[in-house]
Amino acid sequence: QVQLVESGGGLVQAGGSLRLSCAASGRTFSSGGMGWFRQAPGKDRGFVAAISWSGGFTFYADSVKGRFTISRDNTKNMVYLQMNNLKPEDTAVYYCASTKSDYTHSYYYTLVYDYWGQGTQVTVSS
Repeated sequence: QVQLVESGGGLVQAGGSLRLSCAASGRTFSSGGMGWFRQAPGKDRGFVAAISWSGGFTFYADSVKGRFTISRDNTKNMVYLQMNNLKPEDTAVYYCASTKSDYTHSYYYTLVYDYWGQGTQVTVSS
């Protein structure tokens, strides 16, 4: 069993920054990929970013490329999402997820992920 706990969400003005953190516990963290997804009211949960177990491969949704950066620290069992130049359309609940898969091209899809956190709210005001 894996437990994922997100933190770092909040209210920020457009153009501002936030750093989300995801603390993982319960199994060896240095294998498999990690991802961030988000869900706005009335919308499906969508892919934001993902990272391979080594950190050598990262993937981003087109809407966040150049603004968001995903990283991980396997020594601390942590994954981060640095979000810069935030826009009102970034408002959503952000979820951290983990997958045992090393097939990185699958990291865009929610079904690949085995465990999910409870989510953290990010609200961007205009």
